[in-house]
This record gives sequence, C-alpha cells and structure tokens, in this order.
Amino acid sequence: MKFDTSVKWPHGARVAVMLTFDFDAETLWTSRNPDNVRRPGILSQGRYGAVMGVPKILETLHDAQVPATFFTPGWTVENHTDKVEMILKEGHELAHHSYSHRWSSDDDAAEVEEMDKGLEALKREVGIVPKGYRSPAGEVSPLLFTLLKDRGFLYNSSLMDGINPYRHKMDDGGDGVIELPWHWSLDDAPHALFSLQTPRSIQSTEAVGSLWKEEFREIYRWGGLYNLVMHPQISGRPSRIALLREMIAFMRSFPDVWFATGAEVAQAWSDEYES
Repeated sequence: MKFDTSVKWPHGARVAVMLTFDFDAETLWTSRNPDNVRRPGILSQGRYGAVMGVPKILETLHDAQVPATFFTPGWTVENHTDKVEMILKEGHELAHHSYSHRWSSDDDAAEVEEMDKGLEALKREVGIVPKGYRSPAGEVSPLLFTLLKDRGFLYNSSLMDGINPYRHKMDDGGDGVIELPWHWSLDDAPHALFSLQTPRSIQSTEAVGSLWKEEFREIYRWGGLYNLVMHPQISGRPSRIALLREMIAFMRSFPDVWFATGAEVAQAWSDEYES
C-alpha cells in the first residue's frame, strides 16, 4: 500500500520551499497585552526585527538569490514603511497578516476590521493588493474563509492539516482560497521567542536546525511543501541569521529544490491540478 503525497512542482522539482517571515514588529507584544505599549524594553524586541532583522534577512536572501514572502500587519506597514519598501525593492512578496496582530477569531466585527484595515494600509502606504494571508498565531474562524474569498485572495497559510496545497470548499459547495499549510515545528517562535510573562528556554541553533533539517529530509522524500515560518525579531538575531544561511545551503545540497513565494506556490499548484 502506498499513500502518495507527492506534488508535481514546476521544473521537475521534488519539493517546494517557502521561506516566510511574519514581520510583526511591535504588534507581537501589544496585540495580546496592550499595556506593553508603555514598556519600551519589551517593545524593543519587536523593533529589533525592523531595525536590524529585516535588513540582515534581506542581505542573506540577496546573497543566496532566493525569494521569500513577508506576512506583514498593516500597523507594521504604517510604522516601518521604509523596511517594507526594502522588502519590495528586493522583489519579495508582501502578504497580509492582519492589522494589529490581534487574535480576533472569536469576534466577527473585530476580524472584519483587522482584515480591512490591514488591506487599506498595504494599499495606501506601498500600493500593494496582497494575494496571500496568514492569521496571527494560526487563530482562524469560519468567517475568515468568506472574507478571503470575498476580497479576492489567492491563498491562505494559516492551517496545519497537511504538507501540500489544497483548495478550500465553502459551505455552499463553491471554491474558496488555496491553503498552503504550515506547522509549529517549522516556526521559530516556539523554539526561540522569550517573554518574561511566559518564560521558556531558548533553544540552540543546533537544536532548531536539526529539527528543521529532519523535517526537510522527510518532506523532500514525500515530495511536498516545506513552509518555514520565521520572525525578523527572532530569526534576525545574529546566530539565527547564520542558521538561515545554513538552512538555505543545506536545502540546496539536494537536487530539484524549488524556492518560491507563497503566491508562486499557490498559482503553480492551481495550474497543475485545476487547469
């Protein structure tokens, strides 16, 4: 018996690799605790992601000549516009990640507000109508998929129910957006995000790299999508930049690896399986 998980990727690739960055900046710290707006020390962690993390990540991606997708809240676009413009100048994809990183899946009105304010900020500040969306912390509601379809999104990357793209089906039987699944094991936050309010150990780059490489080896064997989730304030730290560089080189040591943006992956999957 064989359960076939392989996908036909462009150029005969064995695996598709998405390097994604959730550019939350200070919203990571204010969205769950508004009192943090008065705590410069806490906010400085998010600001590091904009001031140092994004430029060093862009430098690393430029040197490797690989594309990435930056899921960015509208607040970040408004308050770190110069860094967002750097991302676009380098040819990377800018995607939607709410307005303020608020977890609003239990409040329909707030979810609509977060969606539309984020869209307005992306359009007003940098002229972008995004094709992709990722919810803060993977928190979603049934309403989300209606909002994404009604607002013309191509894809979502918020669920963890597979390693391959698939098309959502709406309650009325119609087509929804394409899903590009992710998982916490391939997210830097569980391994290296520290907060005094919820303290946990910061894992070494060796431990994180080992986990990420093990996942890559098997997803490569399966022929699926490797969706790596990073945050500039975490993976923009010096040792994590070294890990990013190491991971790109490691994946390139395998034949037939396709590095692509979320929009490219979703479109390629649709072209192959829905045309």
